[in-house]
Amino acid sequence: MAADPDLARDVWLRMSDLVLDHERRRAVAEAAGMSFGRARAVRRVAKRPMTMSELAESLGVDRPNVTVLVDELEAQGLVRRRPHPTDRRAKLVEATRKGQALARRAEDVLGTPPPGLAALAPEDLAALREILARV
Repeated sequence: MAADPDLARDVWLRMSDLVLDHERRRAVAEAAGMSFGRARAVRRVAKRPMTMSELAESLGVDRPNVTVLVDELEAQGLVRRRPHPTDRRAKLVEATRKGQALARRAEDVLGTPPPGLAALAPEDLAALREILARV
């Protein structure tokens, strides 16, 4: 049976509101001491080193913009470039220890569920997790 499109839209908008909450983004920016977008870039390369192109794609920005961003993050000691092991033309961007620490602070903020979600009964949380896994 297909879902009611209006109901699906309402649920999606509610989920989006939870995830894209500006207060959460502001809390990440405060914990990181930089914009949410810059912290997001550090979080990406803290998970795994990426080429400049991969980072640009994962952030949804143009490569020239990511070059400027990485230059700034590198100047702050949060990331470093190193030669790609198999592609002489490419550089990998990786988080420094300082960048890893910043990423952990941001993840701590992002990993803290909103009060309404944390207050749900364990069986409701389990059901929600199961539903989201199917999506």
